Amino acid sequence: MSRKMPGRTDSRSKRTVLIVDDHPIVRQGLAQLINQEKDLEVCGQAEDAHEAMQAIRQLDPDMVIVDISLKDTSGMELIKDLKIQHPDLPVLTLSMHDEAVYGERALRAGARGYVMKQEATGKVVTAIRRVLAGEIYVSEGMAAKMVSKLVGGGTRTAGSPADSLSDRELEVFRMIGEGFGTREMADKLHLSIKTVETYRAHIKDKLGLQDANELLRTAIQWVNAGLERER
Repeated sequence: MSRKMPGRTDSRSKRTVLIVDDHPIVRQGLAQLINQEKDLEVCGQAEDAHEAMQAIRQLDPDMVIVDISLKDTSGMELIKDLKIQHPDLPVLTLSMHDEAVYGERALRAGARGYVMKQEATGKVVTAIRRVLAGEIYVSEGMAAKMVSKLVGGGTRTAGSPADSLSDRELEVFRMIGEGFGTREMADKLHLSIKTVETYRAHIKDKLGLQDANELLRTAIQWVNAGLERER
C-alpha cells in the first residue's frame, strides 16, 4: 500500500514529492534527503505501479520520482501511463541504470529528467527543483549526446546493441543478461510465455544473432559492460 508521510505544520508552503521505488532503504534515504529541504516534502511512497497510481489519486503530489526497475512492471511503462493519465504531473527518473542507455528513453516516455543513483545528493535535489520549475534535467554528458544526435540529424550513435531495441525488448534483453529464464520473465513482466518468446525472437533478428546461446552471451556481455560503466 502507499505510505503517507507524517504531516508538518508548514507543509502547505512546500512542494510535495511521491517516491516510487521497490527498495525500502532507497525510499527512506531519498525521503530523508528531500525532507531536509525547507521547500520540499515527501508526501508518500510506493513500491510498484499500482500503489503509485493509488497514491497519486489520494495525495495529489506536485511531482513523482520513479525508478526504472519496479517489482511488478518497469518504471518505463509506469512513466508512459502517467503521461497518459496525468499529463501535467512532472516525473523525474532516478535509477541505477546507465543514462546512456535509459536516459533518452525515459524522456521519450514522458519523464522530465533522469538522474543516476550514483550521483551526489546535491544533484538529486537540483534535479527535483529543475523539474518542478518546468525544466528538463539531464547530466552534462547526456545533454551533449542529445545535442550531437540532433545536429547529426537524429541518427543513433553506434556501438550499443541496445540502440535498435524497443523499450520492452530492451527490458527482456537486460533480464536475459541478468540470468532470468523465459517463465521468470513472463511472471515478472505479466506477459505470456509466448509473448516473451516473441520478444526474444525479435531481439535475435534485430541484433543478427543466430541462436539462443549467442543471444545469452551477447546479453550477458552487455549487462556486464553496463555494470563496468556504472562503477
